Amino acid sequence: MTRSNIALLILIACVAALPLFGGAYALRLGTIACMYAVLALSWNVVGGFAGYPSFATAAFFGFGAYFAGVLMGKGWPLAAAVVAAAIAALIAATLLGAVLLRLRGHYFAIASLSLAEVLREVVNNATDLTGGGMGLNIPLASGSGVMAEATFYFYAMWGVMLLTAIMVIVVAQTKLGFALNCIRQNETASSMVGLNTTLAKSIGFGLSACFVAAAGGIYAAWVHYIDPSDVFDILYSVKPIVMALMGGLGSPLGVACGAFLYLGLEEVVWRNYIQIHTGVLGVLIVLLLLFLPHGLTSLRFDRLRRRAKHA
Repeated sequence: MTRSNIALLILIACVAALPLFGGAYALRLGTIACMYAVLALSWNVVGGFAGYPSFATAAFFGFGAYFAGVLMGKGWPLAAAVVAAAIAALIAATLLGAVLLRLRGHYFAIASLSLAEVLREVVNNATDLTGGGMGLNIPLASGSGVMAEATFYFYAMWGVMLLTAIMVIVVAQTKLGFALNCIRQNETASSMVGLNTTLAKSIGFGLSACFVAAAGGIYAAWVHYIDPSDVFDILYSVKPIVMALMGGLGSPLGVACGAFLYLGLEEVVWRNYIQIHTGVLGVLIVLLLLFLPHGLTSLRFDRLRRRAKHA
């Protein structure tokens, strides 16, 4: 295991101590930070390792939210509903990836972007099951008390983040990660030497969707009410890409740090520039990407280069 992967696990372990020091507000931010890290780390499998510009994150987040929400409405416990949503997303995304991932570049980007809109329309029209445009109420799944509930959902989302990080680390060190990296560098050459690129991309796409759907299921239980415009919001597809770019494509540690940094910027800008927060946040992100084109990981490489010059 590399130093950066060990550092990622240490960072996640440190985040777990948040309930010991923070109140309800800190736990809310911590839960969102864990969710953002899940989205960014999951996207990194397809976008960072394989180099495919996927905009399907919102589709699988909403899929997991509604799948788990409907099951909890039928009396399923939270854990069982979330696991079922993750497995369903894994199977659906793997099969769907076998078709969509035959497209490349902007063709794949547009096709993946349309998934959220398709699922949004399905949910809107399945009124008897999902509540349609009126939304879906989710029953309580935790103990009583504000702090007890906040702590419960924080650790639930933290657990998904930990599993996502482990998945990304394992993928990076296996033949699947090697195959995805080969695809990013030259997919045509990889196919010519006998690599089953479609299978590798489909499995990566499925694993990416699996943990995003789990995060969506926990989010649905956390907020107790979801509607199509919320969980299928296109920003759930855009934000993970921005986080990965801010942290450094392909680096699990960098991507996780990018997610935390993005949330910090988002919260600071929201509190101080509420009227123009979107514009200010956009300007800050553009400046970061201009001065750190390879994300936060470029700081480490610059430091290593300076050490090499002085050696």
